[in-house]
Amino acid sequence: MRLPFAFDAARLRSDLQRLEHHPWIDHLVRQNYEGEWSVIPLRMAAGATHPVMMIYADPGATRFEDAPPLGHAPYLREVLACFRCPLQTARLMRLTPGSIIREHRDHDLAAEWGMARIHIPIATNDKVDFRLNGHPVTMAPGEAWYLRLSDPHSVANRGVTDRVHLVIDCVVDDWLRHQLASSSDQTRHPNSVSAGSSG
Repeated sequence: MRLPFAFDAARLRSDLQRLEHHPWIDHLVRQNYEGEWSVIPLRMAAGATHPVMMIYADPGATRFEDAPPLGHAPYLREVLACFRCPLQTARLMRLTPGSIIREHRDHDLAAEWGMARIHIPIATNDKVDFRLNGHPVTMAPGEAWYLRLSDPHSVANRGVTDRVHLVIDCVVDDWLRHQLASSSDQTRHPNSVSAGSSG
């Protein structure tokens, strides 16, 4: 489901370049992927200091804070501020060329159960194959998508460039319910909201 937001793809890439000196941390669940799938934390459970805990989406955490890399990414801060629901973790997630994420389910990630994961592509290519329930989902840089990831999903990067998404875990409140409820038509005819606007 595409949300009614449109973010500046060039500014997203610029912030990604600013973070190149930060180390990418290997994704924790090795059995779910082949190749290189790695993370830079932008928001994390409060008090996390070890890199593994900084990228872990701890279901028991109740307090969250910005991670140090977010201080070097002014536009990503603007993007996060556009989401007026409680934000938990936010991460940059990179899948390198030739890498795959095997089909799996994230059992707690469904809006009707109170948690939503939003994907905003920053870097991608036309050989990225994202599938949800076996159906391809094409996401362009700067778009925002809610994906019901408690359903089976997989990704293969068959291109020659990295695929990098901003991935945001949100608590579903009235504001986000409204965005989701209005998004079916928006997917076909988006009335976009840019970062920093009040719409």
